[in-house]
Amino acid sequence: MGGEHGAESMEHNIVDTHTHICDSAFDADRDEVLEKAAEAGVSAIIALGEDLEDARRNLELAEGYPMIHPAAGLYPTILDLDKAEQMYSFIRNERSKLVAIGEVGLDFWVVKEAPQKELQKEIFKGFISLSGELDLPLNIHSRSAGRHAVAMLLENGATRVQMHAFDGKASAALPAVEAGFFFSIPPSVVRSRQKQKLVKHLPLSCLLVETDSPVLGPERQKRNEPANVTVSIQAIAELKNVTEREVIVAVAENTNLLYGNINS
Repeated sequence: MGGEHGAESMEHNIVDTHTHICDSAFDADRDEVLEKAAEAGVSAIIALGEDLEDARRNLELAEGYPMIHPAAGLYPTILDLDKAEQMYSFIRNERSKLVAIGEVGLDFWVVKEAPQKELQKEIFKGFISLSGELDLPLNIHSRSAGRHAVAMLLENGATRVQMHAFDGKASAALPAVEAGFFFSIPPSVVRSRQKQKLVKHLPLSCLLVETDSPVLGPERQKRNEPANVTVSIQAIAELKNVTEREVIVAVAENTNLLYGNINS
């Protein structure tokens, strides 16, 4: 668990649990971005993908950078059963190298028509089933669909779940908290009343930190990067009236509970 390495190493036990480090926004200076993250105390990054190309890129990057831990998933707005089947197969084949399935889920911000929503749910259900089959955590996108995503996860027996950048009310999150799901907080919490309310209402025992780089940064128009995960930690500490140290320790333990000790 998080505490066994002693307080000294805990500063370097921060995991950015949701980032798109494969994004072309980092092609020019990825080395420097990762170096800056390490200097800020980030020891590991979970690299999420939106399609097969991202998934392959994340595996490549993980071979070159020990701090990168790859995930694979299909972004919820890609409503294509063939691509979903290809992704299911890819995840099965690469299971030993992956730390999560994601990002996957529901998006009712973009997808508004009933037939498309049903297709989105069918694809999502496939990923939930795969998570159980392979014992891999789910890293969930649920924009404008928080209640629906939580309900589907609970109905389909999901147990290892991270709700990324949850945009719903705390009341919509509570059934997920009771089920042992985790909620990751991005640096945009400093400019989002909704995220601030969520942090205040949810227990520290279910919080993780993420950046969703290159988006959801502390400043709207500026590229976000993994080093900014410290902004999330500071914000959680202020909102919950605890020390940053307490947040780092709790979040490290929560990350270990969901993902195992990916720092080792």
